[in-house]
Amino acid sequence: MTENQNLKGLYPFLYGEKQDPLAMNTALVESVQQKVAHHQQTIQAFFASNGQAVVAAAGAIADVYRRNGRLYSMGNGGSSCDAAHLAVEFLHPITAGRPALTAVDLTADRTMLTAVANDVGYAHIFVRQVIAQARRGDGLVGFSTSGNSDNLIKAFVKAKEMGVTTIGLAGMSGGQMAKIGLDHCLIVETDSIHRIQECHLTIYHILWDLVHTLLADDRGSLAATDVQ
Repeated sequence: MTENQNLKGLYPFLYGEKQDPLAMNTALVESVQQKVAHHQQTIQAFFASNGQAVVAAAGAIADVYRRNGRLYSMGNGGSSCDAAHLAVEFLHPITAGRPALTAVDLTADRTMLTAVANDVGYAHIFVRQVIAQARRGDGLVGFSTSGNSDNLIKAFVKAKEMGVTTIGLAGMSGGQMAKIGLDHCLIVETDSIHRIQECHLTIYHILWDLVHTLLADDRGSLAATDVQ
């Protein structure tokens, strides 16, 4: 089969022909199965290699709360949604008997973000907030599929100088996040941005659960806890 015939089979619309509906449906169903399989493989491979690292990161977050500290989160684009999701998990726990814990989404204040981005540059949108709000003993979680987001790197470097616990969730090879000496760096080693983000979601849901498990003894009896 010639190259032109191959292209015609893959992209018939380029040659004025329509795709065969049955063949297209079969191909799409197969694509779904391949993506689900890749999703499962990515998550299983990550946790097989990083289970203890996840436990250690959960322990670090639990220590932040034991010190009566605050947890901050940050990310760009789709990862900003993960930062917001992580914060709301701690602020509004959906499991009965688990208290709200202070968490601040640094992507939420659009006035602050746009002011800093306009006046001094997008690379400074998180570090300015860290300087103003974070204190020694707090925690900072950052999400980046590449690990190379400059605004996260700047914020992490400053946070380390301030004595803030740093936790990065990255993908691919970890990028710069893997090189700056974070306290904890959880890397999903795949080139697929979608699979990285899906795995990040699973990681921080598990982190949330582990943190509450680790803090359970500190809280004492549920009878003494005001649960709404």
